Amino acid sequence: MTNTPAIGSPARTQAILNRYHLSAKKSLGQNFLTDLNTLVGIVDAAEITTDDNVIEIGPGIGSLTEQIAKRANKVVAFEIDRNLLPVLNETLAPYDNVKIINEDILKANLPEVIKNEFGDGRPVKVVANLPYYITTPIILSLLKGPVDFSKIVVMMQKEVADRLGAKIGVKAYSSLSVIVQYLHRVTVPMMVSRKSFIPSPNVDSAIVVLSDYDHRDAVAYNDKAFMGFVRGCFAHRRKTLWNNLQGIFGKQPDVKSQIQNGLDDAGIQPSVRPEQLTVADFVNLANTFHEIGLLK
Repeated sequence: MTNTPAIGSPARTQAILNRYHLSAKKSLGQNFLTDLNTLVGIVDAAEITTDDNVIEIGPGIGSLTEQIAKRANKVVAFEIDRNLLPVLNETLAPYDNVKIINEDILKANLPEVIKNEFGDGRPVKVVANLPYYITTPIILSLLKGPVDFSKIVVMMQKEVADRLGAKIGVKAYSSLSVIVQYLHRVTVPMMVSRKSFIPSPNVDSAIVVLSDYDHRDAVAYNDKAFMGFVRGCFAHRRKTLWNNLQGIFGKQPDVKSQIQNGLDDAGIQPSVRPEQLTVADFVNLANTFHEIGLLK
């Protein structure tokens, strides 16, 4: 094992692709990472040890899986492309702590998988090189799902990473920024050049770490309702908060009066735009509207 080049080395990646007559499928957003420093950097960012179990999404030919398997207790990787299963069976054969599941992560019953495949009480982390076309749905599915992951470390399109970590007042600040930052601390430890992939995508990437807060100062009365409320507030970015709130609650005179009362109680001007509000502002506003009966 030690004399075999890493799966993610450029030469071995190309050899595997040639042997199996593989090419990246645009429909699945496939790009094969061939930068070992980046692969190790992802695992470093996840702080994986033998005390951790890991869910991986989209192992491809096993480049990142191999690096995870060297450190983790066990890895369960979801691969949607059936054609890659024989490749993974060969490339990951030296690692007896890896299980490949041929399933769409968005359709998987993760609590059941974790119970059946891990079932040992160890922390579960998510580590993945996400396909660009489905990055946001996967992130939101993981955050809104029933599993409390100890850490989520994903490589994604730099533009999406910018949105996740954006601060108030910048163009990238969006409902996604608010929702993710409400749930997790967001850090971006590394940028990744498009030249690190075969084939090279048209954009650069970034590694994003989502970790739990030690303590959240602002807590919404209901996380699911809060997320829906935030999306409604950003429904029309060019409109004021007042106009977006009417889109959520309605324009009846009595409702308008309640909206104004809620804004007054929260200390927020109706003329502000949603991108001018902090995560704490949104939490305060959602809780206020809940208390006066507008938000269920």
